[in-house]
Amino acid sequence: QVQLVESGGGLVDTGGSLRLSCAASGSLFSIYTMGWYRQAPGKERELVAGITSGRNTNYADSVKGRFTISRDNSKKTVYLQMNSLKPEDTAVYYCNANRRNALTGLVYDYWGQGTQVTVSS
Repeated sequence: QVQLVESGGGLVDTGGSLRLSCAASGSLFSIYTMGWYRQAPGKERELVAGITSGRNTNYADSVKGRFTISRDNSKKTVYLQMNSLKPEDTAVYYCNANRRNALTGLVYDYWGQGTQVTVSS
């Protein structure tokens, strides 16, 4: 079982920066693929950035060059540094932890409660 708690959201002007944090509790954090998703009003939840246990990263095209995902396994925390924020980045941002047991095929998937990011124009 993994519990995820996001923090760092808030209100920022266009062009500003925020850093989101997601603190995890439970075991085996280092082997989880961690992701940041977001959901804007009336839209589907979308992947913003992901980082694997081997620290390979991927980003949505809309945030490439502006957002950076990182993880600190010693602190069981994943971060999302968001720069050059735009009004269209406004959404609730969710942290996700995911892993698949190669032996059993079971998938373990956990979500945080979300943190609001609002970018004013």
